[in-house]
Amino acid sequence: MPVNLPLPDAKSLFPIDGVRIGVTEAGVRKAARKDLTVVLIDAGASVSGVFTSNRFCAAPVQVCREHLNGDKEIRAMVINTGNANAGTGAEGLSRARSTCEALAQRLGIESDQVLPFSTGVIMEQLPHERIVAGLDAAIADARSDHWIKAAEGIMTTDTQPKAFGLQAVVGGKTISVSGISKGAGMIRPNMATMLGFIATDACVSQSVMKQLSLELAEGSFNRVTVDGDTSTNDSLVVIASNKAGNVPVASLESEDGRLLKGAMLEVARKLAQAIVRDGEGATKFITVKVDGGKDGAECRKVAYAIAHSPLVKTAFFASDPNLGRILAAVGYAGIDDLDQTGIELFLDDVHVVTHGGRNPTYREEDGQRVMKQSEITVRVGLGRGQATDTVWTCDFSHEYVTINADYRS
Repeated sequence: MPVNLPLPDAKSLFPIDGVRIGVTEAGVRKAARKDLTVVLIDAGASVSGVFTSNRFCAAPVQVCREHLNGDKEIRAMVINTGNANAGTGAEGLSRARSTCEALAQRLGIESDQVLPFSTGVIMEQLPHERIVAGLDAAIADARSDHWIKAAEGIMTTDTQPKAFGLQAVVGGKTISVSGISKGAGMIRPNMATMLGFIATDACVSQSVMKQLSLELAEGSFNRVTVDGDTSTNDSLVVIASNKAGNVPVASLESEDGRLLKGAMLEVARKLAQAIVRDGEGATKFITVKVDGGKDGAECRKVAYAIAHSPLVKTAFFASDPNLGRILAAVGYAGIDDLDQTGIELFLDDVHVVTHGGRNPTYREEDGQRVMKQSEITVRVGLGRGQATDTVWTCDFSHEYVTINADYRS
């Protein structure tokens, strides 16, 4: 079961004027499950995306990059689950493009105005004929309030849909933000086996959309890790339909830009944290905060070293305050001139380590009390500067192994 993750509330999601979503069952891999989603975008929208850092990226990622780098506005997206269309060579690229062409023909647009997304099993050819056959039903289903339905339609090993929304005032106008994500395993920074789609009706100039998508990813999806693996298909797409009537945001440094980014970042972080809370077999949600670094980069090195350590993660699962494992991760994180006598370590309110050694007031039962909680904050002080950064992760359980051993069956 997910860690303290409520099911999406339809009241917390808002229709986005200019964006309609349709979902159907195409039988991509299994019958009788929602597995094909189309997103229809009105003309005049601003769209940008951030994609996996894995050099062995999937065919749809390659096609998305091509289309976003073109000179035509994006008018539609097509998303399938069950098959990742990764490790499929030239044939996989051909099938991704043919899916775009099929949707474009039905909508009366060009194929390079369509972005394709796939998630699921790697190294199997995409059954694009099933996707094409399901497009008409997906288009017919398209509505502006289908966010939760879409969240269900993009799931793979997720145990529940992930969707959040909010409203804010930008430029004197009330704007809406709604978003969905999927992901549970093969998750680490630089994007992972996750898909994220966030839309707003705010007016945002295309010139700032790339920066906006990068900053949203950096502050949310690039701060979560489940198991340290970086997938072939990660994608985050941000859409501004430009329908809200506010003065277009032309800079994220302006007051309106900061308000817009703040609202969208809140949604992005909830979506990213939902992935960790629903991590495969997760029983605990762990915040790793590192402060006192010379810069953010070395804070992140330490945070990721802790969050990726199988020994740390299994100790959390067992509620075992074997906290030397955390200190070891700090030590091998890659800070060559680290002074261990400056290290402080806290588990929530429990001060475990001071000046690099066990705090004389620390008691094992206090550490165990915290380790038994479903939500835990690990805070490490480096004593080197003023920088700070945070990563969210989960524990490793027996269930994680079971899920991944049986994934293809």
